Amino acid sequence: MRNYITDIEGIEVGHFQDETMGKGLTVILARDGASPGVDVRGSAPGTRETDLIQSEKLVDRIHAVVLSGGSAFGLDASSGVMAYLEEIGIGMQTPFAKVPIVSQAVIYDLNSGQSNLRPNKEMGYQAAKTAKVDEDRRGSVGAGLGATVSKAMGFDKAMKGGLGSATKSYKDIYVSALVVVNALGDVYDGEKQLTGPYDKKTKQMHRTVDFLLENKVGFSNTNTTIGVIATNAKLNKAQANKLASMGHDAFARAIYPVHTMSDGDTVFAMATNKVDVELFDALLVLAVDAMEEAIIDAIKSAESRQRYLSYSELNK
Repeated sequence: MRNYITDIEGIEVGHFQDETMGKGLTVILARDGASPGVDVRGSAPGTRETDLIQSEKLVDRIHAVVLSGGSAFGLDASSGVMAYLEEIGIGMQTPFAKVPIVSQAVIYDLNSGQSNLRPNKEMGYQAAKTAKVDEDRRGSVGAGLGATVSKAMGFDKAMKGGLGSATKSYKDIYVSALVVVNALGDVYDGEKQLTGPYDKKTKQMHRTVDFLLENKVGFSNTNTTIGVIATNAKLNKAQANKLASMGHDAFARAIYPVHTMSDGDTVFAMATNKVDVELFDALLVLAVDAMEEAIIDAIKSAESRQRYLSYSELNK
């Protein structure tokens, strides 16, 4: 195992990023289709094709999920992914064309690099075209390139977020999470605080919740943690939606505060339907553990970019 979402049979991952732009995107492909789920808990989401994933809707297979920077502008990237999938003949068959089903969520990272440059259709196409079954890059890559965290006291005290992944297994069942951490709040590994508003002059790390309670001020809509939970288990849409919902338990374990009015927290699920699952609740437990580890991995793997210090640089 690579301890990465590509451990799941039928899942491929492609990244594309631009250092000058300061942003990127990540595509999670399921060429044979996957049972989809989604749960949006944050109050400031930027998403595409989430309504059709609801259990009562017609479509029961999804072909890709895009995680992207660029805020709402970055939603253009899905058009490139659709173009690539149509080109290679992947999609839901309709009377006149195969229609690739591509969902997406975005983070706000316009503070990174050049604010007027964002992921676009061409970047989405390239990320999908280069997707592979053995991808395992993490940290400041793809949609994690422009991610930042702990922004309550201003961008000058924010720390570097990133992209992380982790896999859990039991017998022949595998569950893996991939996440882009761009949260308003701070990230914790158990009781240990990994990130917080950091004052470079005093070299002091603060706690976002303390600042919130003391100052009683709101925060700008510049945050969001987005991710995917994938499994090789055979699931229907209702079960996949429950799987996505459980991912937010991990958000609550590792990020505090989370699901704020300034976060757009969104979790997708993709089940590739390879193996029967005997105990669904066990699968859900594995999913929470995988997502929690992926969040921590994102922070520990991230590298400092521009003015944003990383956990690894502060803990050399």
